[in-house]
Order: sequence, then structure tokens, then C-alpha cells
Amino acid sequence: MTATTEVSSPDRGHKPRSGGGSSPSRHVDPTRRQQALAAWMLALPFTLLFLAFTLGPVLASFGMSFTDMRRADIRSPFAVQFVGLDNYVKLIEDPVFRKVTVNTLLYLVLGVPLTMALALGVAVLLNRIVRFKGFFRVGYYLPVVTSIVAVSVVWKYLYRDNGGVFNTMLSWVGLDGPAWLDSTTLALPSLIVMAAWRNFGTLMIIFLAGLQTIPKEMNEAAEVDGATGWGRFRYITLPMLRPVLLFGAVITGIGYLQFFEEAFVMTKGGPLDSTRSVTYFTFDQFGFGNFGYAAAASYLLFLAVVLLTFVQFRLLGERDDKPSKRQAKKAEQARKEALS
Repeated sequence: MTATTEVSSPDRGHKPRSGGGSSPSRHVDPTRRQQALAAWMLALPFTLLFLAFTLGPVLASFGMSFTDMRRADIRSPFAVQFVGLDNYVKLIEDPVFRKVTVNTLLYLVLGVPLTMALALGVAVLLNRIVRFKGFFRVGYYLPVVTSIVAVSVVWKYLYRDNGGVFNTMLSWVGLDGPAWLDSTTLALPSLIVMAAWRNFGTLMIIFLAGLQTIPKEMNEAAEVDGATGWGRFRYITLPMLRPVLLFGAVITGIGYLQFFEEAFVMTKGGPLDSTRSVTYFTFDQFGFGNFGYAAAASYLLFLAVVLLTFVQFRLLGERDDKPSKRQAKKAEQARKEALS
């Protein structure tokens, strides 16, 4: 008797997948689809507002910077002509724009270090005290939340030639006070001092938060090893605050590049354009009706903000975790100096 083996044939209705894969077919869960649709419906109002009032004007102003659009062209927009890079070339050749650019760089170079140093010093002092810390925080931060117009008006009276507080105090010691806001050499530094006083409160809060994240054990161990107070601050506190310092430098630098309200209220850009900034120049050009010219100036300022942020990230940003031989040698030398 012969045994026969019956081999079952595969189902004829089943067609093997091409490519040899046996992955399951994609199936979209209806619940997830409904959740995605609901999310898009909730985000739709913000998206429409962002496109209409943010992205749209930004793109329109960028295109406007390549045209000769003026106030009279609002009624006849088809009369606007494309001029290419002429507005940018004229800005570079404009002596007034060069002067306000130098003023803006002075605001940046002098204002950022002064504001950051003042904020860091106050933050270090507040980090050491125990009593009334909240009171001092509120007091130092109060100018930040005060109206910039009100602060500028008060400081304008402080800087007055006759009857001003500063000149009155100088008269007590037999000195004649200068014309702070009427001098082409003192007006800009006077505004920087006022701006640093008003703005250091924000950085003070940020630096204080960063100082409180530094482990006390590190400073205590360095103190036991004989490190001085300056050595601990330089080789422990400052390196640990690098990300916080970077953030503070970025927001402060952007703020000084956009310097406007103080000069507008206190000096009107004078005397002789010595306190006029690029932002003030752009504001004036829009007021004069030179829309294309003003848009080009605003985008040059935007380019300056991007370059400044890039440089700050290169200088203060995080670096490679693997130290080179030169870095290891410097670290060893720094440790010896801290212990000396």
C-alpha cells in the first residue's frame, strides 16, 4: 500500500506582496485623525493671524526694500518701481546713516558690558545675603516694569543744566555741572547710564537664578584647597554661568541695537545727531514717507542682529567636551593660579 502525501496549496485568492516584505498594511486610527483635525482647527485662528499680521507684513516690507515706494504711492501702487539694491547702496553712502550706525555701535559696545557687569555684581551680592532678599529683588526690578517714557522724563530732569539733581550735587563740592544732554560728547554716555540703570534688573534676576544652580560644595572644596574669593569667582562661578551669560548678552545686545525710546524722549536724537540710532533713523524715514528706504534700513539692522547673535554664540556658546592638550594645560595652570 502506497502512502501518498497531500501538499496543501496556498490560497489562490492571496497575492504575495511585491518586494518580499510581510509588513502589515497601514491603518489610520479614526481617533487620531479626529484629534489631528481638532488640533488644526484650534490652531487655525492663530495661524491666520500670524500670516496676516506677522509673516505677511515681514515679507511685504522685505519686498518694499527693493522698491522706491513713497507715501504718495499708496494711492497709486502700480507706480512703484523696482530699484533692486539701490536703497541699500544709498544707505551705505548716506553720511547720516553712517553716523547713526557708529552711534548704535557705541550703544552696543558701551551699554552691554556696563549693564551685564552691573547686573552680575548685584546678583552676586544678593546671592550672599539672607535677609530682605525679596525686598531687594523687587526694588532692583521695579525700573524694568516702569514705563520707559516715565523713566526717561525723570532722568531728563535729573540731567538738567539748572536745577538738575546731578549738577546740584556737584555744586555742593564747588564744581560746575556740564550740560549733560546738550553736549555732543556727554549726551550719548548719559543715555547709556540711564539705560543700564533701567535694564540691569532683568539680567540681575536671570544671573541670580543661575548663581543658585551652582553647587555650594564646589566653592567650599575650592576654599578648603586655598582658593581666593576672586579665584573661585573667576574659575568656578563664571564658567558655570556661561549659558546664562550667553542668554543675557544676546537679549541685551539686541536691546541696545534697537535703542530708541530714551533718545526719542530725552534728546530727540540730538545734539547734532549724536544720540540718533539706526532705529531712530528708520523711524524718521518712515515719517518722511520714504517707505522703501526705511524698509532697507530696517533689514540692515536685522542683519546686524543676526551677526551679533552669531558672534556671541561663537564666543560664549558651549564648546567640544573633549579638551585638547592646550586646553588641558590652560586648565591646570588656571587651577594653580586659583590655589595661589
